[in-house]
Amino acid sequence: MSIAHNLGFPRIGLKRELKKALESFWKGGINEDALLATARELRQRHWHLQQEAGMDLIPVGDFSFYDHMLDMTALLGAVPARYGFSGEMVDLETYFAMARGSQTQPAMEMTKWFDTNYHYIVPEFTADMRFRLSGKAIFEVVDEAKTLGIRPKPVLVGPITYLWLGKEKRAVQDGGEATHAAGCCTGASRAADAGFSRLELLKHVLPVYAELLARLKAQGVEWVQLDEPALVLDLPPEWLAAVNTAYQALATADAPQILLTTYFESVADQADSLKCLPVAGLHLDLRRAPDQLDAFLRDYPADKVLSLGVVDGRNIWRTDLDAALALLGKARDDLGERLWIAPSCSLIHCPVDLAQERALDPELRSWMAFAVQKLEELNILKTALNAGPEAVRAQLAESRAALESRRHSPRIHNPAVSARVAALQPADAQRNQPFPQRRAAQRQRFKLPALPTTTIGSFPQTREIRQARLNFKKGEIDAAEYESIMRQEIVHAVREQERLGLDVLVHGEAERNDMVEYFGEQLRGFAFTQAGWVQSYGSRYVKPPVIFGDVSRPRPMTLDWTLHAQSLTEKPMKGMLTGPVTILQWSFVRDDQPRRDTATQIACAIRDEVTDLARAGIGIIQIDEPALREGLPLKARDWDAYLAWATRAFRIAASGVDDDVQIHTHMCYAEFNDILPAIASMDADVITIETSRSAMELLDAFGVFEYPNEIGPGVYDIHSPRVPGVEEMVRLLEKAATVIPADRLWVNPDCGLKTRSWEEVGPALANMLAATQQVRARLA
Repeated sequence: MSIAHNLGFPRIGLKRELKKALESFWKGGINEDALLATARELRQRHWHLQQEAGMDLIPVGDFSFYDHMLDMTALLGAVPARYGFSGEMVDLETYFAMARGSQTQPAMEMTKWFDTNYHYIVPEFTADMRFRLSGKAIFEVVDEAKTLGIRPKPVLVGPITYLWLGKEKRAVQDGGEATHAAGCCTGASRAADAGFSRLELLKHVLPVYAELLARLKAQGVEWVQLDEPALVLDLPPEWLAAVNTAYQALATADAPQILLTTYFESVADQADSLKCLPVAGLHLDLRRAPDQLDAFLRDYPADKVLSLGVVDGRNIWRTDLDAALALLGKARDDLGERLWIAPSCSLIHCPVDLAQERALDPELRSWMAFAVQKLEELNILKTALNAGPEAVRAQLAESRAALESRRHSPRIHNPAVSARVAALQPADAQRNQPFPQRRAAQRQRFKLPALPTTTIGSFPQTREIRQARLNFKKGEIDAAEYESIMRQEIVHAVREQERLGLDVLVHGEAERNDMVEYFGEQLRGFAFTQAGWVQSYGSRYVKPPVIFGDVSRPRPMTLDWTLHAQSLTEKPMKGMLTGPVTILQWSFVRDDQPRRDTATQIACAIRDEVTDLARAGIGIIQIDEPALREGLPLKARDWDAYLAWATRAFRIAASGVDDDVQIHTHMCYAEFNDILPAIASMDADVITIETSRSAMELLDAFGVFEYPNEIGPGVYDIHSPRVPGVEEMVRLLEKAATVIPADRLWVNPDCGLKTRSWEEVGPALANMLAATQQVRARLA
């Protein structure tokens, strides 16, 4: 009998219970016992849900208070020395200090988990780091699950992926604080700069993994899932060789059976070596890479199971169950009961339950499946394999009907959109003049001082703003009253920026629920959920729009709000937009046409907004593209094609304006050195980037590349409640000025300020302005 199992379940709770508990805990509203009780209730609810859905093995250890990579850092005792860790158990105070920073120490770096919008906390490794088992949560949840009659499958990040996704740091004491190695973002460059390679730590970390596995087996655990998504990347030869070293060391009689799990891309190039590993099973993502199955079925060892991910863990569309059964049937002929069925990856990238979406259009709803529904699909597939398709005839018929409805719906295609995209010319993706001429026109128009100061766009989404939005959605206030409240919030944001002395202002985005959802609500071809939340990082959840059809802009989206803000000040007011690739990446995207085509449609819609703003006199317009690097394919062979259409989409959006209109873009929490030529080809007049958590490390790559346009490296971390001091920002600015000529530098935070409070934002920005004045004086 084939079994069905899950790789991971959303942590957040049906009603975002985890977010509410975490934020209350951080503010002192609940104590640690109450937080732990919420976590326990969520875990147990999710285990029972999966058990009732027919899952034969249920993941434990996939729950996290913040991030599963941070959990692994805590479990392995790999806590950076600056947090004063004693070497015993990592407590919640230390855990959250690593994630969010404290008043004395900055947070660890954060970046994207492969090509998703999930952020992980980057491990920091020093040459003298020693690992030790420093957590007990995984053992506690195994006992907890077994007590409830759950058959647990602990989920852990594998040793190769854990080390690969970390960074080497040079532990140097400077005034009592460790300073990090600076360098480019490639593994080789980081290693050379730090004086060692993190791969050298494998021999130290493997004994801790072995101890961990032995303890799990002693608890009666049958299977452990070791996630190794790094294996889908173009790893260097020495790292590929280390895979065999690692699993030879871990697959012992003292360990449970190991399911080595890959996802997000193909590992067909490594099929022969992976099949020879001393593990009990492998998992493949057949949604992203169905063609890899043949390479694994060929001479697959008779003593191993093969888990096939045939239900998409990354998107919300229903599975074509007939197509999945055909693929599974092919494997079943070779594997028999050694065939396991699973989602392609963890379901943390999906909303929890479609049953909550009662207000969603019934036709659109019939095309979708959230995490709960994906488990139901797995159970249908398992039943069809084990008992025959007749046993699930009704469910298969319902699936076929939904797929046919979506395939032939007239709501999908808009001939006018197709015609516009087809009519695009090369000139539509190019500014009128090169940057030097544009720069002269812009300096003449704006007359900004050296090191101009600005912010990335958003200001705090206060309780009052959120309450007004909720009251409006409930019908308790009308549109006029809601708009009046938002306009007053814009007045407040503008007055605060003028008081602080910023040079280029923003309206603060009080009216926006989310930087993608807000635009999607005003574009055709999008649908919206009420409770379709997914985790971005920590307690930050997003509700991605659903792109189901051709995209167009029926009317201006930001013009009135921006003009209202500009009317309040003589200083330049930035128009704030989200770029086409980011809207694409941070939505659930239609899968019936190439992503390139959808991005181009969105670009045309954003272009209309840019030109409307420019005609109305807004001379500085920011088109955020934080997801450009995130969308980069995981295989280098696919990069050129992606970067060509992604950067073209940005240029289409940005190029319909005169030379004296200054186009900004913003990117954050990603490593750019390997795509800097593509970023330069976007030809934004100013780029702002996140650099504070890495102490300006990322900026070095822009300096080596000799990035030609203007750049604003973030000088403080907005994802931490910590307010940095003036001298700290002075050091960062002076470091930036050694890399980028000062006359091309801007000064700004590293991201938007919506998640912070005014009590934090005011002092932090005041310090940023004071630091700028000091550096201006020193450079004069």
